[in-house]
Order: sequence, then structure tokens, then C-alpha cells
Amino acid sequence: MNMDNKSIVSEFVLLGLCKSWELQTFFFMVFSLFYVATVVGNSFIIITVLADSHLHSPMYFLLSNLSIIDMSLASFATPKMITDYLTGHKTISFNGCITQIFLLHLFTGTEIILLMAMSFDRYVAICKPLRYTSVISAQMCVALVVASWVVGIVHSMSQVIFALTLPFCGPNKIDSFFCDLPVVFQLACVDTYVLGLFMISTSGIIALSCFILLFNSYVIVLVTIKHHSSGGSSKALSTCTAHFLVVFMFFGPCIFIYMWPQNSFLIEKILSVFYTIFTPILNPIIYTLRNEEVKTAMKKLQNKFLNSNKASPLHYNSFPRQ
Repeated sequence: MNMDNKSIVSEFVLLGLCKSWELQTFFFMVFSLFYVATVVGNSFIIITVLADSHLHSPMYFLLSNLSIIDMSLASFATPKMITDYLTGHKTISFNGCITQIFLLHLFTGTEIILLMAMSFDRYVAICKPLRYTSVISAQMCVALVVASWVVGIVHSMSQVIFALTLPFCGPNKIDSFFCDLPVVFQLACVDTYVLGLFMISTSGIIALSCFILLFNSYVIVLVTIKHHSSGGSSKALSTCTAHFLVVFMFFGPCIFIYMWPQNSFLIEKILSVFYTIFTPILNPIIYTLRNEEVKTAMKKLQNKFLNSNKASPLHYNSFPRQ
């Protein structure tokens, strides 16, 4: 890298997903709907877990934290993209671009570790049930959540420090709707081969290794469940299947993008939309529509809210007569 090169680019142009006005209008409507559904759905999960004492367990504590991360992951770039479709202003400052890179890797890195924590929780619950309460304590759950955020911060800082060392001296058009290293480093005035190796080693291999560990843990859990035929085992099988579905849909695009950073921009766009917009909504869909405990708790919360509204404001008969 020639250290005499200095970044003279003060802003980047986000080309978005397409140039067609009709498609942009369609994407605006679809992504707005998905974003609102993601925020509302995950908010309901968090409120329900907090409000219902029956859900004050390690699994639902981790689930509510996953909802927080999913809302954050959906919010770091999607609102700007929606606004850009309305205003036609598709530029982002250099600092704004670096901030998006930081937030993206913070939330994805944190979610990776949290998904591993949820896998560990299910492994102990199914394979070591007699030791569950002693291993998965409240302190352990808090430690796992804190560790996930610490890992996410360390990982994202490494990506940002690397991005800040890159010289940008010419092209400033990013063929995507947000900033991420695979598309940003291709604009740098340096040899992208070395940068590609950095991407593979710091993000691709880490994501692939974590996915392999998660895959192995779920295989062990599913094999254990197979030897049982009770209703509880069926419930555990359904839960683990849902968990693995989230894991696969989250890790798949990440591994593909960061293991092969020289992919075509079209493939990267499709996969980026998938894990930043579609995946965050899977959490409320899977964990509410498939989970009877959560659905029951939501109905109780809804009934409590409706009854409080009926009982509260204006009981005119209770006022003293004049």
C-alpha cells in the first residue's frame, strides 16, 4: 500500500438496488412494510417476555435480546434506503459510511455469538436436562449476552480501523444500498487482492467456523431428540428446527459474501437484502407463530390491555351528583 495516497473522497453515492423508477417504488412499499413489521413484531416479543412471568426463563431472555439485535440490524441502513427512495438523495458522507460499516459488523457479530448462546441453551436443556438449572443460570445468561456484545464491538472496531486505513482517491459510487467492506474496499486505490484475503480471514472464516459449530450442536440435539417420542420431545424438535432455520438463513448469506468478496454486485445485493431486511423479521414470525407459550402470553397481555381500557377512563356514574 502506498502511504502517500490520501483519501480525498468526502462522500459516497449509493446506487441502490436498481435504476428503474417502477422497481424503486415497489421496493419502497415492500421494504417499508417489512421494516415496520420487523420493529412491531420484535417489540411485541420484548414486551411480552418482560410482562409475563411465565416467560422469565433463559431461553426467552436470550430471545428478547435477539429481538433487540434484529431491530438494530434492520435499522442501521433500511430507514435511509427508504428515505432515499422518497427524496432521491442517495449520497452518504464518508463518516456516515464508516458508521454503517461499524454498526453492521457490530450487530452481525453480536447476533452470531448470541445464536451460539441460544444453541448452547438448547443443547444443555435437551442433552443435559438434570444439569440445566445449575449450568444455565441467570448470571450465565447475562454473561453470554455481555460476551456477545463485547465480541461484536471488538470485531466491528477491527473492520472500522481497517477501513480507515484505506485511501480513496477517485471512484465514489457504491453499487449497493448501504456501506460494507466487500463493496467499499473495491473503490480503494490499492490492490484489492490483499483486501479480499483480509475479508476472508476476519469475517468469512469466522462466520463459517461458527456455523459449523452450530450445525454440529444441532445435529447432536436432533439425534438426542430422535431417541425420545414424548410430546415434550416433539416440542423440543419444533423449537430446535425453528432455531436452526434462523441460523441457516442468517449465516448463509454472510458466509457467501465474506468468503468470496469478489462476487458479482447483483448476487451481493440480493444476499444483503436477505440478511439485513428479511432475516430480522423471521424472529417474530418463527418464535410467535410456532410457539404456543408466546402466543398464550400475547393473548393474556392483549386481554389485560383491553380490560384496563374498558375499566379506566370515564365512569360517569362514579362522579358525585350535583
